[in-house]
Amino acid sequence: MIKNREIVQKFEEELIKKDKVNLIRNFQIMDAMYKEARILGVIPMKDPLDGWVIDAKIALVVN
Repeated sequence: MIKNREIVQKFEEELIKKDKVNLIRNFQIMDAMYKEARILGVIPMKDPLDGWVIDAKIALVVN
């Protein structure tokens, strides 16, 4: 449990300001995740429309 929320929030804001976006590194991470998904058989999906009814029902409830 965070006791002093203001200190943590200030720390996070400073960290975001210091940390620069590294597009090359981000693409490397995305590429590695894509390769892992292919190895695990998650991509490509056998039936891309499988489960769309459930997704539509969830969207109706949430929205």
